[in-house]
Amino acid sequence: MNCFSCFQSRKSKKWASSREYGSSLSARWNKKGDEDKKGEANDNIAAQAFTFRQIATATKNFKQECLLGEGGFGRVFKGTLASNGQVVAVKQLDRSGLQGNKEFLVEVLMLSLLHHPNLVDLVGYCADGDQRLLVYNFIEGGSLQDHLLDVSPNKKPLDWFVRMKIAFGAAKGLEYLHDKANPPVIFGDLKPTNILLDEDFIPKLSDFGLVKLGSSGGTVNVVSRLMGTYGYSSPEYVRGGELTLKTDVYSFGVILLELITGRRAIDPTKPIHEQNLVAWAQPIFRDPKRFPDMADPVLHKQFPEKDLNQAVAIAAMCLQEESAARPLMSDVVTALSFLSAGNEDPLNPPLEEISHHQQKDEADV
Repeated sequence: MNCFSCFQSRKSKKWASSREYGSSLSARWNKKGDEDKKGEANDNIAAQAFTFRQIATATKNFKQECLLGEGGFGRVFKGTLASNGQVVAVKQLDRSGLQGNKEFLVEVLMLSLLHHPNLVDLVGYCADGDQRLLVYNFIEGGSLQDHLLDVSPNKKPLDWFVRMKIAFGAAKGLEYLHDKANPPVIFGDLKPTNILLDEDFIPKLSDFGLVKLGSSGGTVNVVSRLMGTYGYSSPEYVRGGELTLKTDVYSFGVILLELITGRRAIDPTKPIHEQNLVAWAQPIFRDPKRFPDMADPVLHKQFPEKDLNQAVAIAAMCLQEESAARPLMSDVVTALSFLSAGNEDPLNPPLEEISHHQQKDEADV
């Protein structure tokens, strides 16, 4: 279980504290006057500004038939823009405890600048009065939840390589949010319903950045209003609301474990000792000979056993109790790139080589 040996790297120290999240952006804007902030935000936001009437028309006045789902941040509706016929998903943010207009516009500005193949694009927003709505591209394929955990009888189960493709893409999306976005974006509520799949099973993360949008005062230490989902939230987040980049790593580990096993993070229909997926898996993590027994039965053992063993090892490292012991998402992406390739690729080394190179890099520092 020593696949990642040097996790306390330069990058992990750079963004370790949630108090640093967004501080540089907030500091710049706090120096401006209220009207200057609002005007400059509106000018710089790449996403389109919609009126509430336009959004209401697109969603048929938020009719129940257009409701796609409801989560910790509000309800999501399917809509069609009258201007160009584009099908969109409208997130109607919960108005309790939301930020003021200028703070909301600053956060929308940040979200509008985030673009990656594994993220759902923000199309626009609405900030009329006390309304807070975000408009995203609609992804037709549904969520990972639909294809992995709530599979209809007429759907073929995901095969091993599609599962690893999904894991790899989701990891790349998180890596972008953590390492490329400035300031870094903490997802805060990663779960299968927030991983959407297109027709080619390319995953796209949705609802990223909403922990910041949905918290009052701009803080990410949201002790008074936990946004995470039970079963996917890290121990430190559950205990005290401490939200860091490593919180997302833990949540990703749970999802990777679901992809491997086909089990839900929390399943009250299972025997007591199997209801919590992570608790069930922890003893098995300590016995590599039992790793193949964790595989989803619907796979019928149609997977490379070495790949499965390494996928379980990655999940185990992401699910470390202590946040400092978890890998960075960049480490996870490197490891999964080998598994998602489906064959041995010298450009995507296995975990043993990754560990060797990390040790060498650390020694050279």
